[in-house]
Amino acid sequence: MSTSRPARGRRPLLPGLALALASALALTACGGGQDAAGDGKSAATGADGCVKKGEFDSGTDYFPVKQKIAHAENFTLRYEKSYQVLTVKQPYPQGKPESYVLLKCGAPAPELTGELARAPQVSVPVKSLYSASTTHIPLLSQTGKLDVLTGVSSGAYVSDEEVLKGVKDGTIEEYAPENTLNTEKVIGAGPDVLMTGGMDDPQYAKLRKAGIAVVANAEWLEATPLGRAEWVKAMAALTGAEKKAGALFAGIEKDYEAVAAKAKGAEPVEVLPGSMYQGKWGVAAGGSYLGRLLKDAGATHPWDGEKGTESLQLSFEAVYAKAGDAPVWLTGESWETTADTLKADKRYGQLAAVKDAPSAAEVKAGKGAKDGEAAGIWSYTKAVGPNGGNDYFESGVLRPDLVLADLVAILHPEQAGDHTFTYYEQVPGA
Repeated sequence: MSTSRPARGRRPLLPGLALALASALALTACGGGQDAAGDGKSAATGADGCVKKGEFDSGTDYFPVKQKIAHAENFTLRYEKSYQVLTVKQPYPQGKPESYVLLKCGAPAPELTGELARAPQVSVPVKSLYSASTTHIPLLSQTGKLDVLTGVSSGAYVSDEEVLKGVKDGTIEEYAPENTLNTEKVIGAGPDVLMTGGMDDPQYAKLRKAGIAVVANAEWLEATPLGRAEWVKAMAALTGAEKKAGALFAGIEKDYEAVAAKAKGAEPVEVLPGSMYQGKWGVAAGGSYLGRLLKDAGATHPWDGEKGTESLQLSFEAVYAKAGDAPVWLTGESWETTADTLKADKRYGQLAAVKDAPSAAEVKAGKGAKDGEAAGIWSYTKAVGPNGGNDYFESGVLRPDLVLADLVAILHPEQAGDHTFTYYEQVPGA
């Protein structure tokens, strides 16, 4: 993967998101917005958002902002007066449900029974969080809580410039740079929470024993783009950014649905998704996250009727027989030109999308379509940071509206207008 491309800065806002965030800022100007203490700050709490010493009132609702979950199916939030319960139904593949009691800081520990009596209790809003996945970074940065991030598993996969700077100057610790969790380092730092990337690790037991809360974030097990994006609300429950998270997600949801509605009226375009890896071609099933994105973008392919959520592992011959003539190939490979494509696997030269790839001059001139129709190879490698971290896997999870807008512009050039691509770029012919 090329590491010479600069990290991208802020993204242009789509109409719905711009309106939602403007509303949130208006609330802040009126005194109802978020500050460093979080959205839950009120007359009942101090400047830090915690219950004032000696002033706890069992009748006071310390969580005035109640988040409702509409798309995500793998987590729930339940509210009580002084605490909320975050439950992750499947914290990792085949994992049993885990619940966490998020207690308003300064409030006394509640008397709990049953499973909750054994659940970890986390004082919120948290002040220090270690993250096992780059997908957590935009959940913090786009809700104004990036200062809470004090550790990442590895800076190698990060594209966010501010986080990379923190890793470089040591304000953000790398605790698993070789993909092996350094328990001593984490225990020594003592973060309030280590948020997982939706996978289990035998070292987590040691952290729990040392008193560090290990909270699962398994957004990748959600089958829909908006379901994954809605995990910003789970993060907000920890950081106290509920109001901003709600406004942010409302804008993303509105814009995603608007783009999908626009594509619905267009003629479906046949695409070839995926590429070869270790002898097999991974193709997104129709019931998967990518399958849903393709459907909403007005794409069709021979496997979009498969209802599973896992990628199908097929031979090149099987893929070529059914989709070799597809005019558009959507992939994630870092190819500068089709010369790199053929170096990766000379059989790729048989594909229509490779044969009809526009020249570099045509791509540069914005003439990547063939006779006004979608064509060629498109890869989600436009937003790659200086160390090779791909923002498609970082902010793209929170911003499916931008991913979908890219896909619609690729598949339906007549609708592209002055669209600026965020994640996808076209691979020119050699």
